[in-house]
Amino acid sequence: MVIIGNRGWIKTEVELRNAAEKNDDLSNKGAYLNLMLQLNKVARHAKGISVNKSLPQYYSHMDLFCRFLADNYNLKTLANIQNKHLIEYVIERQSEGKSAATVKNDLAAIRYFHDQIPQTRYLLSSNQVLSEKYINFNLERRRFGGIDRRPTNLEYQAFISLARQTRNPKIAFIIILGKELGLRIHEAVRLSRSDVERAFRESFLTVKGKGGLIRQVPLNDVAITTLEAAIQNISRGQKIFVPPSQNAHQVIQRVQDFIKNNRQKVIDPLNSRPKGIEITMHSFRHAYAKEQYDSFIFLGHSEDAARLKVAQLIGHNRDDVTKIYLAETRI
Repeated sequence: MVIIGNRGWIKTEVELRNAAEKNDDLSNKGAYLNLMLQLNKVARHAKGISVNKSLPQYYSHMDLFCRFLADNYNLKTLANIQNKHLIEYVIERQSEGKSAATVKNDLAAIRYFHDQIPQTRYLLSSNQVLSEKYINFNLERRRFGGIDRRPTNLEYQAFISLARQTRNPKIAFIIILGKELGLRIHEAVRLSRSDVERAFRESFLTVKGKGGLIRQVPLNDVAITTLEAAIQNISRGQKIFVPPSQNAHQVIQRVQDFIKNNRQKVIDPLNSRPKGIEITMHSFRHAYAKEQYDSFIFLGHSEDAARLKVAQLIGHNRDDVTKIYLAETRI
């Protein structure tokens, strides 16, 4: 029997801890747990929509958003959510191939719970206002295609050069693997020496992507050279980019901060990105997708077949997702 007002869909702390431990895609498990416990407090008293239908759905949307906030921003407090978080989350969800309807539901859930939080620090703008102010926030257009986010080769090489001059030169390796193998940042950071040794034996890297989807990415000469350098002085079983004294989310944050702090220094005036579109770690994955697509076309594959092959290489199963990476716009 369904009890009106029952909120059994709220995950207990034990359930949240277990889910976090089992989720390989989640790097900053501590921050995620902290945000979800805050969400639980709000969800227990939230009102204004159906407790048995809409609220559970919104709670699930917020669960995904909390994972994003933890891994990408190490956010400590839900009350500090602001427009930049919405914009970047929309970009990520769209790069995963989510429809405009799904993304709008994400945003509706975020705004609903934001309204339920007492003393929030920032106001969240409407979709219309965000679309008018930020070119990379465009729900409808990205439903049918994408926005060019690729760095030029000049920008890519400049990032590599700058990274090699820092106290953490392995940042350069992570960027290279994003560009040469299409790896997401957490996929690169979680690599161990044994993963790399297996890749050398098989000539391809086995990658466990989002949702547990496993794919095999062929190695090229640049990737091989990079991985050979990366495993130097790394013990068997150890992560190649995460020192024993650190956590994966700290390394991820360091890479993201490096790109954010240096992207204005490397801008190529001949880049093809629309005004306002800045380089992120994900941009190198877009560059990989375009290069692979062009290679498949050169080999004689049809456009549809080439897009599907690229989708599989980057950890998706639909060629329409590739259109987002290729910045194709088709109605």
